Amino acid sequence: MKRLALLPLLAVAAAAQAQSFVDRARVQRVEPQYETVQVPREECTSHWVSEPQPAAGGYGGVIIGGLAGGLLGNQVGKGHGREAATAAGAVIGAIAGDRIANGSVRAYPQAQREVRSCRTVYDVQQRLTGYRVTYDYRGHQSTIVTSEQPGRTLPVRVSVTPVDEPAYDRPY
Repeated sequence: MKRLALLPLLAVAAAAQAQSFVDRARVQRVEPQYETVQVPREECTSHWVSEPQPAAGGYGGVIIGGLAGGLLGNQVGKGHGREAATAAGAVIGAIAGDRIANGSVRAYPQAQREVRSCRTVYDVQQRLTGYRVTYDYRGHQSTIVTSEQPGRTLPVRVSVTPVDEPAYDRPY
C-alpha cells in the first residue's frame, strides 16, 4: 500500500526536474513531397451509322407490280401469245413490285442516327503531400516532414533532464 502512494510522488518529482523550452533550428534543405494519383474522367465519342429503312411489308408491291406487268404484257401479244405475255408480265411485275416495296431496290435513302459511346480514362497527376525539412540544431542534423513550407528557421522543443551519475564518478 505504501508503494502505491509513493508512485505519484516519484512521477511529480521527475517531472519537476525535467524542463523543456522552444528554440529555433536553422533550416538547411526543403524538399517538396508528392504522391502520384489517378483521377478518373469520362471520355465520349459520337459517330453516325446508316440504318436501312424498315420494310413496308405486305402484298401491296406484289399486287400493284402484277397488275402493271399484266397490263403491259396484254398490250404485246396476239391470240394465245397475248395470254402468255399477260401472264409473264404479271409474274415479272409482281417480282419487281415486291423488290421495290421491301427494299431490295432502294426507293428511299437510308436513315442515319448518332451513336455515342463513353469510357472511363485515368489521368495521372502529382499532388503535394508535404515538405521534407532537414534542419540543424546546435550541430545535430535531423529531418522531419511538415505540412507547410517552413521559413529559414524551424521551432523545436528542447527537453532537458538531469542525469543521475553513477557512484564512481562522484567526488569523495
